[in-house]
Amino acid sequence: MAFETFQPLGQPLGQPLGLCGKIARLVEERGWNQEEFARQASLHRLTVRHILLGPERRLHNATVSACARALGLSVAELRSEPLQRLLPKMRAPTAPADVTRRLYEEAMQPELKAWLERNPDRAAQLKADEIDELLSLQGTGGPLTAFGVAHYVGLLERRRRIIEQVAAIAGTEYIDFLEQFVKLLYEKIQPYREHGLGPERAAE
Repeated sequence: MAFETFQPLGQPLGQPLGLCGKIARLVEERGWNQEEFARQASLHRLTVRHILLGPERRLHNATVSACARALGLSVAELRSEPLQRLLPKMRAPTAPADVTRRLYEEAMQPELKAWLERNPDRAAQLKADEIDELLSLQGTGGPLTAFGVAHYVGLLERRRRIIEQVAAIAGTEYIDFLEQFVKLLYEKIQPYREHGLGPERAAE
């Protein structure tokens, strides 16, 4: 799918961007198309199209919150910070060249090799520990064969986003609530950890 350059309709050139225009520019910097942004923000595609292709409009608080969360920002940052300060935050650090090269060199399973060829940009964003985990799943009849590479890479990416979001929340006044919630979930998984099982295997 060809990437669209998002320029909200009716946005005069040289004028400060409104909130929709700012979101569109940040999404473009992320390298996302409309479909990917809709998935990341859990928004309807039509809503995303209105935001990215304009004209400028007033957004519901819940929509702004969803956009900020997808972009890894707080609502206050998204609303108040100038675009030039936010753009660098959209440029996801890529894995060092030698780490990424190791992934390509040690990818023995055909399914993994095929995924790497189709998704070089996503592969470049994998961190060293994520690459180690992905490589460890290789093997005939192993998880990558049974469930697919895309499934496991998607889980790694979801986990990374959640960790980033938790870190952002931990820097706010919601840290007490976050601590209680994490403690509750952590205690809930202990029986599985003690037996060396994840919840999905314990249910088998």
